[in-house]
Amino acid sequence: MSADDDDFTVPSEENRFGGRVRRYAKVGASASKLAARLATGKVFGGEIDHAKYAAELTAALGGLKGPLMKVAQILSTIPDAMPREYSQALAQLQADAPSMGWLFVKRRMRSELGAGWQSNFTEFSHEAVAAASLGQVHKATLPDGREVACKLQYPDMSATVEADLKQLRAAFAIYKRYDSAIDAGNIQDELSARLREELDYAREAKHMRLYGHMLANEATVHVPEPVDDLTTSRLLTMTWQTGQKFQKFLDSTPDQDARNAVALNMFRAWYVPFYRYGVIHGDPHLGNYTLRDDLSVNLLDFGCIRIFKPDFVNAVITLYEALRDKDEEKAVAAYESWGFEAPSRELIDVLNIWASFVYGPILDDRERKMGETNSVAYGAEVAAKVHQELRRVGGVKPPREFVLVDRAAVGLGAVFLRLDAHVNWYRLFHDLVGDFDVAALESRQKQALDLIGLERPDV
Repeated sequence: MSADDDDFTVPSEENRFGGRVRRYAKVGASASKLAARLATGKVFGGEIDHAKYAAELTAALGGLKGPLMKVAQILSTIPDAMPREYSQALAQLQADAPSMGWLFVKRRMRSELGAGWQSNFTEFSHEAVAAASLGQVHKATLPDGREVACKLQYPDMSATVEADLKQLRAAFAIYKRYDSAIDAGNIQDELSARLREELDYAREAKHMRLYGHMLANEATVHVPEPVDDLTTSRLLTMTWQTGQKFQKFLDSTPDQDARNAVALNMFRAWYVPFYRYGVIHGDPHLGNYTLRDDLSVNLLDFGCIRIFKPDFVNAVITLYEALRDKDEEKAVAAYESWGFEAPSRELIDVLNIWASFVYGPILDDRERKMGETNSVAYGAEVAAKVHQELRRVGGVKPPREFVLVDRAAVGLGAVFLRLDAHVNWYRLFHDLVGDFDVAALESRQKQALDLIGLERPDV
């Protein structure tokens, strides 16, 4: 490596203020056109070509870097958060922001670790080996021989995130004019809070340590270790995890046993932390993990993490019991504990349509595929029915806690569908939950958070 730390490159057009202004003007123009069409159609009874305007809005969003795309992908998995045409189009967005060049990377590394930053590494890749929504990853080697991944945040991402959140508020306002089946206020608050947290790589390092603690006894799940003295709020250095991408695994046409084993490992990677510690990884995006040769899972990204109050996890299990036993009073208590405000019996019936879909695989004590009850498109038919019924009963305001639990359940369900896994999900769930004790979860959670130095949830 050369020591020319003082080399300087002019930021690309996308990172300049003028570039950002044009970027948002393009989105704003598309959003304004959509709002006008929606309003006109609603007032004068005209037909609205949602597919056409979804494509137009998605084309504009496709030019954005990271944050708003990530929000769009999450929204695409929440039933009725937006019209189906838009959620399907937004689900296709990919984080394809251009990489920072080497000269610019050196300048950014110097700002995080100081002028002699290169002395911390014996090797450091000039090219990014992966792109994330907020930054890019370089592979490096430490003087002690350890291989590490260095996730370096793109410049000016805090301002970019805040601008994107304004666009998100505008998008929700447009949808509210079109359809009041969902009051998205809590969804917006939750996504905003989580996205702002993701800007803090020092916090992500704590999340990583938390997952290392929670999954310490899971031999089939691996968590990298952060390198604290090479980590800042905008640079996260962690031990390198070797594995293959999920799609490469699928392309190798593995046998059914291998597919089932990966499904089991993924299930435990996501739900051991949730049911034992009240913590969920809210983004099972395919780029957030890799698979080792023994089919165990490497978790790679810990930005989108949600810590729940123990009572919320208890209510998740209570709702399972209510659906299993067809106990309406239990269901009411569970939804109220989740944060649904004074739900009517009609609303409970509608919410149970979605809940029965999400909980369906763990209500059935047999080996089965994930998508047996909704094979056309995972959740699409059920979401359409929920949408129709919510409009009929006057709409709903989902609680903040619903957002990432739903995202994890639907996202993992989609992964299990792609695996074509044949598993007894009922037994997996019961083996994990056992005799659930909310007090025991509260004790484990407090101990883990105190150990890592993370605050307990207040929402």
